[in-house]
Amino acid sequence: MTNTPAELQTALLRKARWRPWEFAVWALAFALPLITPSHALMINEIAIVALFAMSLDLILGYTGIVSLGHAGFFGFGAYAAALFAKHVMPDPTVGLVVAIVLTGLLGAVASVTILRGTDLTRLMVTLGTALLLLELANKLDWLTGGADGLQGVVMGPVLGLFEFDLFGRTAAWYSIGVAFVLFLFMRRLVHSPFGATLKAIRDNRLRAMAIGVPVVSRLAVVYTIAAAIAGAAGALLAQTTGFASLDVLSFDRSADVMLMLVIGGVGWLYGGVAGAIVFKVLQDWLSAVTPQYWMFWIGLILVLLVLVGRERLLRPWTWFGSGAAAKKGAKA
Repeated sequence: MTNTPAELQTALLRKARWRPWEFAVWALAFALPLITPSHALMINEIAIVALFAMSLDLILGYTGIVSLGHAGFFGFGAYAAALFAKHVMPDPTVGLVVAIVLTGLLGAVASVTILRGTDLTRLMVTLGTALLLLELANKLDWLTGGADGLQGVVMGPVLGLFEFDLFGRTAAWYSIGVAFVLFLFMRRLVHSPFGATLKAIRDNRLRAMAIGVPVVSRLAVVYTIAAAIAGAAGALLAQTTGFASLDVLSFDRSADVMLMLVIGGVGWLYGGVAGAIVFKVLQDWLSAVTPQYWMFWIGLILVLLVLVGRERLLRPWTWFGSGAAAKKGAKA
């Protein structure tokens, strides 16, 4: 039975409705800098990487574009915001908008590279693009500071009212606020007819083309949007720390954000949020307990996550249920 356009629109609107737990999640996020002021800097970092993870999920989970070079856009946004603050004006809001626009333009140019080829081809191309940006930032040391990083970045007050404090509370609220606004935009996007076409492309590109979906333009648009949002995350990092270094463009950052989506799950925006929280908390705790071997334990957790499964890992009593059921079925 074919659904009518009105029925499809009703279904999309139903999916777009806010659940009560979502209001609780964001209310808690904004309250955390007050509840735990000593951890405001970490909360700020989690908000930034959560936004970065959501931008990757937009192309990976909803469109099926695999990327290992997403840090290229993150780092470009960081350097754009830092250079703008240092040489033009220190207003963080204006600098954020400039970083978003410039990174979006870079994403539009880079989108040409992902329109053709297989997933393996895209992996190599996106990784190569990020490595090129990394080497460019390293060579242009007169502009970026090279291996020493871009120092001397001083930010003005947010909206001309709120000064960045040493405890990081203003930075945390600023990053959470920007992440929330961009989350609203992404949430509306994925639950719109445009988002439905992205899922159709993810599931079967040839079938999407056969029913008239403009695949090429959709891929270019969503890649540009994801790049701009990643650039916003990078800009937040540079603005709240007053520093930008080659680390923001490194492969490690692309790998970390991919791991966050593995932990939290792809294809829903809260997967990026959950993955960022779990990854950063584990990283902070394990590096304090075992500074030399914390990566080993995170790797072990990821292996268990893949072998056992996210849902079953959270329910240990089901780990052996499937095997017992299979044996019982075989005997029958």
